[in-house]
Amino acid sequence: MAKYKVILQKSDCIGCGACSAICPDFWEIDEEGLAKLKNGVKVGDNLELDINSEDAKARNQEAADACPAQAIRIKSGK
Repeated sequence: MAKYKVILQKSDCIGCGACSAICPDFWEIDEEGLAKLKNGVKVGDNLELDINSEDAKARNQEAADACPAQAIRIKSGK
């Protein structure tokens, strides 16, 4: 079971690229010019990725904190 879940609310993304600049191991810009969570699974309108390490959480939290649209969330896994 995952410790954390990274969630991208794609509809909120404005395509600024901050996430991919800060955390390129997890984030990239797609062909539409919007954020893409690498290896993320589509759940409704969102992309979600389970992560297990504190390092991965910290790096994704940096991306979430830098997102001006607040399109990225980190939740505790269940």
